[in-house]
Amino acid sequence: MSAYRDKDPRIHGIQSRIRVVPNFPKSGIMFQDITTLLLDPKAFKDTVDLFVERYRGKNISVVAGIEARGFIFGPAIALEIGAKFVPLRKPKKLPGKVISEEYELEYGRDCLEMHLGAVEPGDRALVVDDLIATGGTLCAAMKLLERVGADVVECACVIELPDLKGREQLNGKPLYVLVESH
Repeated sequence: MSAYRDKDPRIHGIQSRIRVVPNFPKSGIMFQDITTLLLDPKAFKDTVDLFVERYRGKNISVVAGIEARGFIFGPAIALEIGAKFVPLRKPKKLPGKVISEEYELEYGRDCLEMHLGAVEPGDRALVVDDLIATGGTLCAAMKLLERVGADVVECACVIELPDLKGREQLNGKPLYVLVESH
């Protein structure tokens, strides 16, 4: 499911504001930089609005944003749809008791942590990040949420790198993206 396939007229403005930085953070990676999108208030608002339009009225009780760029879009979406926001952070960034999930990246390994008690059994969760590449980060986020009894309704990303087949790693969980990058 994708906004670009729905031919929403706002998509071109969003896509044109995403800068591609070659060989960052290491050689061979074509980094999709959304900081340039954030510099354009209309494109930034259109990005948030497209997600809000999709999720308003879907009984989402928690929006889980993946560090760090999921923290940019997730809270705005959560506020607009009346859900709580839960940050999924890198190791040793959250005080108190946490649960963790390790995962593979397209260029290494990492780990996500979440506060115990932030999400409750039966919460309907939306996972938000800026990009899906191999799918490892989204899978780790879904595992964290499901381990505490949440129902992950969907994952939402601004950008998909379809050549890396991350969508296929989500075990059939719906993924909504605004733009594709090849």
